Amino acid sequence: MSKNVKQKLAAYAMVLPAFLVVMLTVAYPIVAAVIQSFQDGETGAFTMANYTYFFTDPAQRSNLLYTLFIVFVTVAIAIVVAYLLALYLRFVKSKISKTIGMLYLLPRFVPAMCAVYAMITIIRDTGLINRIGQLFGLDINLGMMYHASGIITMNLWFNIPFAAMMIAAGLGGIPDSIIEAAEDVGAGKLTIFAKMILPLSIKDVVVAATFVFMSNVSSFTTPYLMGGNAPKMLGIALFDQFNRYLDYNRSAALSVIMFLICSVSAGVYIYTNLKENDWEKQ
Repeated sequence: MSKNVKQKLAAYAMVLPAFLVVMLTVAYPIVAAVIQSFQDGETGAFTMANYTYFFTDPAQRSNLLYTLFIVFVTVAIAIVVAYLLALYLRFVKSKISKTIGMLYLLPRFVPAMCAVYAMITIIRDTGLINRIGQLFGLDINLGMMYHASGIITMNLWFNIPFAAMMIAAGLGGIPDSIIEAAEDVGAGKLTIFAKMILPLSIKDVVVAATFVFMSNVSSFTTPYLMGGNAPKMLGIALFDQFNRYLDYNRSAALSVIMFLICSVSAGVYIYTNLKENDWEKQ
């Protein structure tokens, strides 16, 4: 056996354990869920009923649309606010910006359960805001509990710092020299932003948006504690199908649907990285 073959076999042997772990913990559950999603719960025969149920039943269709509404609103607001925050931290040099730069990631270190309960004590109709209003003779009922607005507010708490961190990392890679060179030739701030900063940071914005999108499609803690009985986000609908109704075939179908929704965002992420490789070759 040649030395080259021995080296290849040694390399494959070192990779094999990790490959088997991935296959057993990721690939096999996905394949098993897809197969189960096309099976009848009683006979095991092939059927599309598990999928048609989620698109024809009014309650399940409402859950799907409700989830997409919350996710898209969360992504839009989180990315806009995070981008403005990242721009401020990158280009404004002051004590306030430095302080914000040290503190804006703190929400990421607060356990999700604790953060949600803290938010509940503030925004519920008998919470902190209402009690402060009572001191001034005002009965402030925000109506955010068991409503999409409450879930979106809580999602923003988690996602704005994360998105800002990713975008700020990209903005940090823009050299000050090109900004200064543009200013020297008379370019205004809006021109510099539109022609230089935005194109150089758009990839990081898209990547941040994809991660925020995927994390919210399957969110559970926030909608479970702050969401209403109907409609429900898909994470809660999946929990009900699996634990309350014990319908494992429909649970598998809903899992595949959620996976396909997230795969759209994953496709955007992969495309963005491939385009970056093309730019580097040019």
